[in-house]
Amino acid sequence: MTIRVVVADDQELVRSGFAMILDAQEDVEVVAEAGDGAAAVAAVRELRPDVALLDIRMPLLDGIEACRAISAGSSCRTVMLTTFDSDEYVYEALHAGASGFLLKDVRRDDLVHAVRVVAAGESLLAPSVARRLIEEYTAATARPAAAGALPAQRLEVLTPRERETLLHLGRGLSNAEIAAALVVSEHTVKSHVGHVLAKLGLRDRIQAVICAYETGLIAAGSGAGTGAGTEAWTGARTGARTGARTGAGSGVSPSGE
Repeated sequence: MTIRVVVADDQELVRSGFAMILDAQEDVEVVAEAGDGAAAVAAVRELRPDVALLDIRMPLLDGIEACRAISAGSSCRTVMLTTFDSDEYVYEALHAGASGFLLKDVRRDDLVHAVRVVAAGESLLAPSVARRLIEEYTAATARPAAAGALPAQRLEVLTPRERETLLHLGRGLSNAEIAAALVVSEHTVKSHVGHVLAKLGLRDRIQAVICAYETGLIAAGSGAGTGAGTEAWTGARTGARTGARTGAGSGVSPSGE
């Protein structure tokens, strides 16, 4: 199946470069390019692509607001692209519905891999920003006065086993590690993860991690990185670490099913 992609960036050379790389793949088709966020939203609504690559800083409508509009109005999944290694942007992008975050110095192969990962329904982050996202920005929203904090009552829809699964997701465990902790099969874990996402209205595992912190299920700073690897929640696919690296030393990694 061909992955249909919209590429949005206000810098023409960057935009056309990404489009050329992706269009050269047999399984990817760039259906539109956009120079601002408003044009990107319009292209997604008209063409209904599978993935949208959105620059953070664009005129008329920035990438965060474009992502929010796209996530609310379509099934298109978004990957945010920026030159800035900023935790704040990551946090805002994920809350807007983004499925991933990459720095613009991403290597050619990693860019293509990222599009395929997101199109398959998985999630990704550059590990250089993932850990600080967990420790700093979820800590901020966990404070009582913080806007956007989620009440613990939201978790009442979960069964005890699903709640335990969310706890392990928040601590960074892969499916294989959760299966070992719960003494069940990975197939059962996948079922639990699916139920957690559906009941809480979450798009992917990354948002599940944020939810675990924002509802107070995990205290910020106490659970991140307690799995087999400190980047497990961004990098595990059935327990394996992919180790893909970008040109600046940041990696892109699928979230695991």
